[in-house]
Amino acid sequence: MKMSSTIKNKWKFCTFASFISCIILLSILNQGHDSEKLSHVQNITLSTTSSNHSAHQPAASVQILKPSNIGDHEKETNEEEHSSNLSHHPTASMKFSEEPSKVGEYEKETNEEEHSRVLAQYPEASMQFLQPSITREHEKGTNEEEHICNIFDGKWTYDPTASPLYNWSQCPFLSDQVSCQRNGRADSEYENWSWEAEGCEIPRFNGTDLLERLRGKRVILAGDSLNRNQWESLACLLYSAIAIPSSQAYINVKSNAYKVLRAKDYNCSVEFYWSPFLTQVKENRGSKIMRLDRLSAAQNWHGAHIMVFNTGHWWEHPLKIKELDFFQYRKKVVEVDKLETELAFEMAMKTWARWIDKNVDMNNTKVFFRSISPEHKGKQWCYNETKPIMDESYEVKFPKSMVEIIERTIGNMRKPVRYLNITKLSQYRRDAHPSVYKSKKGTLLTPGQPGFHADCSHWCLPGLPDTWNRLLFASMASDNSKEISSS
Repeated sequence: MKMSSTIKNKWKFCTFASFISCIILLSILNQGHDSEKLSHVQNITLSTTSSNHSAHQPAASVQILKPSNIGDHEKETNEEEHSSNLSHHPTASMKFSEEPSKVGEYEKETNEEEHSRVLAQYPEASMQFLQPSITREHEKGTNEEEHICNIFDGKWTYDPTASPLYNWSQCPFLSDQVSCQRNGRADSEYENWSWEAEGCEIPRFNGTDLLERLRGKRVILAGDSLNRNQWESLACLLYSAIAIPSSQAYINVKSNAYKVLRAKDYNCSVEFYWSPFLTQVKENRGSKIMRLDRLSAAQNWHGAHIMVFNTGHWWEHPLKIKELDFFQYRKKVVEVDKLETELAFEMAMKTWARWIDKNVDMNNTKVFFRSISPEHKGKQWCYNETKPIMDESYEVKFPKSMVEIIERTIGNMRKPVRYLNITKLSQYRRDAHPSVYKSKKGTLLTPGQPGFHADCSHWCLPGLPDTWNRLLFASMASDNSKEISSS
């Protein structure tokens, strides 16, 4: 009886201990489940925070991940496949940040550390002077307190008391093509308009200051006759700032392919290289062949401290393209009419971009690309015009696709290139062309000659290209350091 009671008591104790153990186990399991739920909530919070951070910086990945697909793609596919890809996906290269596969391919070539080093080395990266649309997008992603001035966005103001930065008589080497006053143009109001930026003040051009900045350095301008127009302007601006130019300056303008001004006391030079397509054109057995994979005169660009490029006008000129027989890219040759001009133009721009990325040391050199200079024909014909276009809705009729190719190419480059976007400010100035005040085959035209001879492409000097160079000077003067390293 006593043994039965003992067994019964032990059984009760075991039952009670088991019950307590179950309660403890359930409590532990419940705490683990709560911890797991908390961990899950934390993960969601982190993910949401990360997404919100990305939403505040929508342009970051687009600015960083811009590989040059076309050049690499051409190594694996022929031009027909490439043309098909471009026609079906005209904006593909701008949307790659949303495509993980392309991002992965780019990361194989350049890792994040290398890219951060490049950005740190070249912090300005052309954002300050890009076209207005890109600048506005950039401003959305920056602190509201930060103010970025787009010097290419503004208006023309007339000042009858203003005078040009030099007189045509102070520049004896001006070509007859742009010497409007010397050629008999009677009105001079086109010289009294000044470009004023919206929201900031552009420094007035100072030739002496620029000569000091360029001491011991080379400036090159390479491109077509519009870049020659800009070179003549810059050469005149500097020539008129030299104390005794007759003895302190050297000028050589005899060749159409190469022109140079040297300021002896400053040991600096401003040079022009004729390269209307930027790419090389050669004759072989009576055929004209454009090498889309080779640049023209590039061997002369090495070592320059300031480079200013342009192209586009000859690409859009039907007669200039028809003068060619073949396009060649590496070993493949195709008839000109078998390859779309825009595709050939993009291949040429990629070749130029690769040369800059490979050969230019940004510690010593600054590179600029000037946008399209507008013509005034048709309803906005320049003939007999003496006042600018005041209608701000007017837009120049130049193929937007070619402008987009230029801007996209510059945006995808590893090295920063500043975009001198003079198109909008120039499109109002139909009054500033030579019109009939030019020479044709060595003979000066007269106002009474037929208007179809009017030159509505180039610009009178002094005149509009002086403003382009003023903006070039402002871009250089915006740097913290007064000098460009020549080491």
